[in-house]
Amino acid sequence: MDEFFMKKALELARKGEGYVNPNPLVGAVIVKDGEIIGQGYHEFFGGNHAEINAINSSIKSTEGATIYVTLEPCCHYGKTPPCIEAIIKNKFKRVVVGTLDQNPLVSGKSIKILRESGIEVKVGVLEKECIRLNEIFNFYIKENRLFIALKWAITLDGKIATKEFKSKWITNRKSREFVHSLRNKYSSIMVGINTVLKDNPDLRCRLNKNKELERKHFRIVLDSKLRIPLDSEILKNQNESRTLIFTTNKKDKIKNEKLKDKGIEVIEVNLDEGKININQVLECLKEKNIDSVLIEGGGNLNFTFLENKKVNKIYAFVAPKVFGGKNAITPVEGEGIRNVLDAFEFPEVNLKNFDKDILIECSLS
Repeated sequence: MDEFFMKKALELARKGEGYVNPNPLVGAVIVKDGEIIGQGYHEFFGGNHAEINAINSSIKSTEGATIYVTLEPCCHYGKTPPCIEAIIKNKFKRVVVGTLDQNPLVSGKSIKILRESGIEVKVGVLEKECIRLNEIFNFYIKENRLFIALKWAITLDGKIATKEFKSKWITNRKSREFVHSLRNKYSSIMVGINTVLKDNPDLRCRLNKNKELERKHFRIVLDSKLRIPLDSEILKNQNESRTLIFTTNKKDKIKNEKLKDKGIEVIEVNLDEGKININQVLECLKEKNIDSVLIEGGGNLNFTFLENKKVNKIYAFVAPKVFGGKNAITPVEGEGIRNVLDAFEFPEVNLKNFDKDILIECSLS
């Protein structure tokens, strides 16, 4: 039965996607005499944690009850008081935890306190699923750097556009709708200037969401010379998604002022072998509490991040079409590698179908 109720808690936790970054997704279910008497999840950044929402929703006394929570309850004061205080105060008999907090500074501390308070604690129910739920948060906390994913759509012969640079649409409607779910998962979406010039993308996340609680996504453009047209779609709707442009000292100074007049934040970074220094870009994003980036750019940008060993995951949508043409573009270009043994490998693979399209989701771990 523990797994059954933990699955319920996982389902609840996922409702927080797009609202809680850079906090983790957490769900909680309270059970007494085999009946769910309360449930909740972390709904938005700065709001009550899952355990508190579950306790507040309880239709009966929680004394002697079991609480199922996907992540180890917190034991420190942050934007809200520690959840273990509420668990102890409300006289729970048992706490079932999906996974320990991945932060080595706090991992296991709450479990110890709860047990010392006489509460039975079980850890590790659906642990893999609970860890995977917060892969972005876990990486960000443990490695102190952004979680980065590449996303592309290709034909059977590995093309992301025709020889005339046409790419709408390679994949079907269901695949494209799922992309908005991916965008919802990440704090920011990044492209290079060539993608802006060729495709004029909007890059907003089009899901029916509570706009008041939503964490605003960032749209990021790498543009060393500020070639971006002032009427680009990515510069519009700043109230829904802010745009950040990273440039260099080679920028168009007049356009720089015009962009600032439009309320667009332009950030100058150094060049690194003729390219924008991506390490500086990522440091700047981290300072803005951005924990993750979904890159929807072209082959050169993708190769730059792969070459610099910055990529955690790849989402490759494959459609049953063939473009052909030696000049048609591929998802990863740049200089490439010399030897097969030097290939960038992503050992964990999951497949998902969207009608005739296939999503290949590859991760480092």
